[in-house]
Amino acid sequence: MLPRNRRTSELGFILRFRATHVFKKKSKGYFIEINAFSVMVARTSGAGASFTVEEIAECPADDTQAIAEMFEQIQGGKSADRFLHAVVGVYPPKSVVRYYALDLKRLKEPEYLNEVMVQQLRIEPAKFMVMLLNARDGSDYDLVKATQKGVLFCGLPTEDLAKQQEQLIATGVYPERLELGSVATLGALTDYLNQAKLKAPTLVLEMGLDATLSFIVTTEGVDASRPIPLGLDSMVAGVQKELGLKDEETARKLFYSSEFDSKETAPILLKRLMKELQSLIGFYEVQTGQTVGRVLITQLPSNLRWIESALAMGLGIEVLKWDLVEWLERHEITIGEGVAQAILEPRWLSLLSLMVRRPLH
Repeated sequence: MLPRNRRTSELGFILRFRATHVFKKKSKGYFIEINAFSVMVARTSGAGASFTVEEIAECPADDTQAIAEMFEQIQGGKSADRFLHAVVGVYPPKSVVRYYALDLKRLKEPEYLNEVMVQQLRIEPAKFMVMLLNARDGSDYDLVKATQKGVLFCGLPTEDLAKQQEQLIATGVYPERLELGSVATLGALTDYLNQAKLKAPTLVLEMGLDATLSFIVTTEGVDASRPIPLGLDSMVAGVQKELGLKDEETARKLFYSSEFDSKETAPILLKRLMKELQSLIGFYEVQTGQTVGRVLITQLPSNLRWIESALAMGLGIEVLKWDLVEWLERHEITIGEGVAQAILEPRWLSLLSLMVRRPLH
């Protein structure tokens, strides 16, 4: 189902690349990200055009009690309002964020977009809430003017949307806006590449447990994407085999622990993923004549950061280096004392992306 305007559903779900935030007047602002590994939250000094990030916190995604305590603590104790009002970024397993080059001549055909969703994206249009965005700047795609081929199909099953909101309410969170975190991150990255004047295309990976979303992003927006059915769990069997462990559960615990030594096994564990990425990059470079120069993996826990450097080495490219503090300051967002050091890792990018209200270019 493709919405005709921004009110995409009765639930008020808004998928935006670079969205304008609408807040009630309040003294503090709260931003939450829920991904496969953790729940992350930030409190800001306000919710207007400029503010300071006062505090951040995180805890494991599967620890319900810890999450409740974290939300209470970041508010300074129990609030009179039973709900924490926040802007929330989520990563539902069945969500779709895909680049596609439309055939503009066929856009007038009533069934064309449904055909794309069924045959190319492998989703059922009747069961999905989908929004089309311009791949260049994230604005709503105008199906009437239709002057640009590159679009992003962004959405998730309507049923999953309802469940996501119910789960948030159950944990004491009232989402003032609910976003696909992937969309906010892509918008932030495009903006950062422009600010830093980094012209070379960047490979962006969003690695989950069962799959990896890959994107190629430039200063002009999103240029390509490909879902890869290989996630972090796909490496567990390799760990078991290479280290001669008796069972998969032992291998899993070791792989996700801080004690895992990746120096010898990284090339073997990443071999299948590397092959998929080389195919994506090779096709993109032949089609565009541009050379992918950097890679960024979002969301990875600290103990798995070795994956990014190992992939960069195998692909012959660099790891994208961020200065999140300077980037946020350009958007009139100040990082409070004690927070700057904590947000050095790329996994904080998606949460911070929810705060940025407008592009600089």
